[in-house]
Amino acid sequence: MTSDLPILYSFRRCPYAMRARLALLASGTQVEIREIVLRNKPAAMLQASPKGTVPVLVLPDGRVIEQSLEIMDWALARNDPEGWADKRDTDLIALNDGPFKHHLDRYKYPERHGSDPVEHRQSGYEILSLLNKKLTINDNLSDVVRGLTDAAIMPFVRQFAATDAAWFDAQPWPQLQHWLALHVASDLFAAAMVRLAPWQPGDAPVYFGADG
Repeated sequence: MTSDLPILYSFRRCPYAMRARLALLASGTQVEIREIVLRNKPAAMLQASPKGTVPVLVLPDGRVIEQSLEIMDWALARNDPEGWADKRDTDLIALNDGPFKHHLDRYKYPERHGSDPVEHRQSGYEILSLLNKKLTINDNLSDVVRGLTDAAIMPFVRQFAATDAAWFDAQPWPQLQHWLALHVASDLFAAAMVRLAPWQPGDAPVYFGADG
């Protein structure tokens, strides 16, 4: 193993970190991964990225990539065997990262936001219905096979679905439900969701990705 690898600060359950990990895996990129505890963020991460959110990728030359989509782009620019970068719906990802994430947070955490969860679930319903309609054309959001759009959006749909699984399963979204189930059951997602002990300074490196 080489120590001259990018360092990824990650949190297993964060959907932004999930999509970054998915792209790193799909590109065959190996990194040193550091699982963090959100309530006790390591000083090394905060020094690299004072924003204090994951994911953060610190490159061997000292450059820091702080946004999940930029980490995905960086990884896929290095290697993209499945052609993910060509399967990118910029508008759909913006809809996910903007309005859908807004409603997801207020549906999942109403006590945190002082929100009406039913109201925000309904707003999310409308967006998810749009995704279901798109999935009647192809098995994935941008093509027949999976791509960047799917990896960028799926972790957020998964989080929405898990908030009330019985409600989600009862909705008239057969294509969306099938799409989500396939992605969650994939070997790629299983590899992205490996459980790691929280990192502490002085720990031996933990490698993630190719040959990890």
